[in-house]
Amino acid sequence: MTAAVVPDVAKIAVLRANSLGDLLFAVPALDALRAAYPAAEIVLLGRPWHAAFVLGRVAAVDRVVVAPDVEGTGAGDEAAFFERMREERFDLALQLHGGGRNSNPFVRRLGARVTAGLRTPDAEPLDHSVPYVYFQSEVFRLLEAVATVGASPCRLEPRLRVLPQDRREAGWLTSDDRPLVAIHPGASEGRRRWPAPSFAAVGDALAAAGARVVVTGTGPEASLVDEVVSAMSAGARAVAGLLSIGGLAALLSRCAVVVSNDTGPLHVAAAVGAATVGIYWCGNLINAGPVTRTRHRPAISWRLDCPSCGANCMTEGCGHDDSFVAGVSIDEVRASALDLWSASLQEGLQAAVVAGDVAGDHGPQHRLGNPVEPARVGLHGLDHP
Repeated sequence: MTAAVVPDVAKIAVLRANSLGDLLFAVPALDALRAAYPAAEIVLLGRPWHAAFVLGRVAAVDRVVVAPDVEGTGAGDEAAFFERMREERFDLALQLHGGGRNSNPFVRRLGARVTAGLRTPDAEPLDHSVPYVYFQSEVFRLLEAVATVGASPCRLEPRLRVLPQDRREAGWLTSDDRPLVAIHPGASEGRRRWPAPSFAAVGDALAAAGARVVVTGTGPEASLVDEVVSAMSAGARAVAGLLSIGGLAALLSRCAVVVSNDTGPLHVAAAVGAATVGIYWCGNLINAGPVTRTRHRPAISWRLDCPSCGANCMTEGCGHDDSFVAGVSIDEVRASALDLWSASLQEGLQAAVVAGDVAGDHGPQHRLGNPVEPARVGLHGLDHP
């Protein structure tokens, strides 16, 4: 149930100072705030990378302020920061960062007239809060939090704008008219990584169906990207560490299908309009999985025991980083990817017919999407400050 809006709100602070996927999960909540408070300035309190990336791409955010470390490790001049924030005279401050053990005191120090957000039993109270229970969709968790201040959902899936400079940056990869697919084999944790040969098998199947394949990754993931490309029989282009997040968003927006582990670029792909096949551990699917299935297909690992020592990750931690998703079937991922590929080509053909652009033997053109590591889940334990 959505509460009434807070009266006379001119300025809203939102604390969400974590990673790429976490930002995207918050976009529907930010959109709901924008709809509920159309005249208010929405200020995101985030990390340095948010300041460089968010404006123009996340439509609801008007300004980004780089916040000191929420865990209170002394990063930055905290006293000066909170003095500046109190001078802002926020009418409303929302804690969308985590459970609140550290982040609720942080938000209370902003001096806002009204506070709201998430709260574990051991966290300081806010004026309005919802319980932070670990296993819940992040999108719905944050929508539930903003509903306490009168913000009703506008949409359930994140949308991210691709800017002209993003398209220019990725232009050297997207100038070819042949439909693209992307493979993203990396993730910050080994537990969430599907094997490189499995990705290669799916890439070969998509290439055989007519796709132009790119394999993406960060700079440190270059060797993993090269491993996938080398394992493929078909040709594929390695794109590791060559694009900013915005450039990657532009590339993914041109893809018919993106096949990826559960990591930031998977959620970027969905937010810019690509169809996706995501490889998920079952617990992570609850928190980070897509809410629809027409264009987003999760392939799920139900493994609960550590491959190295057999410890049950739901009840104990072991410190090993072996993959919990290696057993996901190649056949399942391949079938989902090919199904989405075929659907995308059909969409492109229909769009071309409507536009009057089909002629001769040119074939279908892929419809362009234009609507981007969660710290959230490590397979064991609740560690949301």
